[in-house]
Amino acid sequence: MGSRQSRPLSRARVTCHSTSPQRGKMAEEEIGWKSSRIDSDYTIDWDKRLGSGVSGPVRMCVKKSSGEKFALKILVANARTRQEVRLHCLCSSHPNVVSVVDVYLNEIAVPGELTRRKRILLVLELMEGGELFDRISRKTKFTEKEASSISKQIAEAVRHCHSLNVAHRDLKPENLLLKSASEDDVTVKLSDFGFAKMDQGDLTTPQFTPYYVSPQVLQAQQAQRMQRRTGGSGSPVTYDKSCDMWSVGVIIYIMLCGYPPFYSESPSTQLSNRMRRRIMGGEYDFPQSEWQQISANAVSLVKQLLVVDSTARFTAEEVCNHQWINQGTESNSVLHSPGIMLDKEAMDAAKAAHASQLMEMRMPDALFKLKDPLDAKNKLMTKRMRQSSEQPMEVCLPLGQASAPIPATASVKSLRDVVAFCLMPPPPSQAVDPPEKALGELVKKAVALNLECESLSEALRLESWDGTRFTRSIDRRRLATHIQQLL
Repeated sequence: MGSRQSRPLSRARVTCHSTSPQRGKMAEEEIGWKSSRIDSDYTIDWDKRLGSGVSGPVRMCVKKSSGEKFALKILVANARTRQEVRLHCLCSSHPNVVSVVDVYLNEIAVPGELTRRKRILLVLELMEGGELFDRISRKTKFTEKEASSISKQIAEAVRHCHSLNVAHRDLKPENLLLKSASEDDVTVKLSDFGFAKMDQGDLTTPQFTPYYVSPQVLQAQQAQRMQRRTGGSGSPVTYDKSCDMWSVGVIIYIMLCGYPPFYSESPSTQLSNRMRRRIMGGEYDFPQSEWQQISANAVSLVKQLLVVDSTARFTAEEVCNHQWINQGTESNSVLHSPGIMLDKEAMDAAKAAHASQLMEMRMPDALFKLKDPLDAKNKLMTKRMRQSSEQPMEVCLPLGQASAPIPATASVKSLRDVVAFCLMPPPPSQAVDPPEKALGELVKKAVALNLECESLSEALRLESWDGTRFTRSIDRRRLATHIQQLL
């Protein structure tokens, strides 16, 4: 293994003082929260959508004093989003991590809302090149040498996070962004710390995107399900930041050949039982048609990352020192991956699965139900329903109003009522109110019961919902499709 030359670190402009990797903690005052109004410093372009992170939407903003453009991530202020900001700030002083510029804590109402809510407004450097895999799929010539260079940047970003004991836990192509729109500039940066967490070797929450999930995270998920069935008995299964390295292995595999090593047989099923078994057993191969021209060093690195035993899996440090990454021995052969990525049907199915999983993970944990528990007929589901009702979901009401626990089933039912009305409105002879008014009442109820769901707000804003009514004719089928993705 070769030696690695150190690279200078850039510093984020927000006050984010690093701490020791052993402690890996940041006090609130170290972040430099600003309580002044963001619109005194920045002009927000609410119509310029840059994407949606795990915790909230991303918009364009412009600094008034310089005219410089930035990305603005809009987060509902709570313990989880405060953790996201702390960990992103902690990791942002690296050239391959999206830099944090400013952090505001304001009470604001986004377009379509009538009530101000406390939000964290995270100003980030603008990544004008978009998502990494979109760039690769457009290339007419993409070589293994280029894949090696990109992999090195990804590994260095992860190594930096891991050196601070931060597990990112959502490494996937959508979170790897390019700094410049220029085809000649391939500076890759890691984004979206919505699932990041300090790693003390005791991570238990099974949060993941199916294609990139490690065996240990699936084991943690299975253990949680078993504990729910047995009434919470038994010790939790834990995992650590090595789960990120499995995801790096999957990303490199896709870059080299164009498709994932693990996938569901049915596009409508995000994580089939057979796919789960293959991941947990490390069952994958290197088909000759795509891999015969790829170097042995590249294959060796993938094999060292897609190792079921996390203690034997390569660390980020070992990846950075691997010959394929660091010694310039990579092949200059042209890869087939861009053409395979351009297979619209296959890529759309993959993106749909990712988007659906992301929507689901944005919802509170209590909403993770594929079927209304009220319809359950078996004893196990009845028991789960009773446990769910004993632990109601907390929702945030507008400031000044008392909060009250809302049963998860009421939240789910309110969303399904909107979908049902959009797809099958009652015939005019049976309608009590005009369709627009009836739908508006259902939407208002759904919003009141799902205030923490930024994705619902996003779907309604697309249809020009102003908080009380739709201000123009809406596409009911499109609205139903968006809301169905939340269920």
